[in-house]
Amino acid sequence: MGLLAACAAPPPVADNDPYETSNRRVHAFNQALDTNVIAPLARGLAPVTTGPVGSVIDNVADNLSMPSAILNKTLQGKFEDAVHNTWRFALNTTLGVGGLFDPASAMGLTERDADFGGTLHAWGAGEGTFLMLPVLGPSTERDALGKVVDAVIDPVGVALDSPQSGYARGVKVLSKLGDRARFGDTVDSIMHESADSYAQTRLLYLQNRRFELGQEVADDAFIDPYADPYGD
Repeated sequence: MGLLAACAAPPPVADNDPYETSNRRVHAFNQALDTNVIAPLARGLAPVTTGPVGSVIDNVADNLSMPSAILNKTLQGKFEDAVHNTWRFALNTTLGVGGLFDPASAMGLTERDADFGGTLHAWGAGEGTFLMLPVLGPSTERDALGKVVDAVIDPVGVALDSPQSGYARGVKVLSKLGDRARFGDTVDSIMHESADSYAQTRLLYLQNRRFELGQEVADDAFIDPYADPYGD
């Protein structure tokens, strides 16, 4: 743990977005995709994905994510969290009938999520430039690489053969569509109704991600796109 702390990346001091022009084009593509495909699909499936069946879908998706979280917590040297997640996975897989139910949370074993982007941060990698990814949305160079590595080393993906691996991906997609339906008003207000939805999306993503990773951010790290430049 001391070695990891010594290697910790320095706190970011400013938005790093040299690819803003191309990022904005990708953001416009994502807006169109959301308007024409994702949002209508999420609304159409809302009776399923946000009801009792939706809770089961979310439980299964969460359980499928646990082996990856366990692996990343271990790689980060957070062994207590790794053991915590292991118990959660074991209980929900057995007592929860393969993750259909979530008895672990009732026992106080709530999810402690982790991804390889966070692992790279723990190893001292800086976040790099801001990126807007097609379909996947806001990210950074470090987190984009982390997504690729997570997809490759995902223990569930490695363990499951086709078609089971396809079913697992389908459950995760349905869970995301459920999130889109549940938080539709918030997503719409940011992605489609903001004066500058790209700047707002970037601001919120970087603030939330840096908070999630426990980074200390300098006071001038962010420029609020809605702030009065004259301070009135």
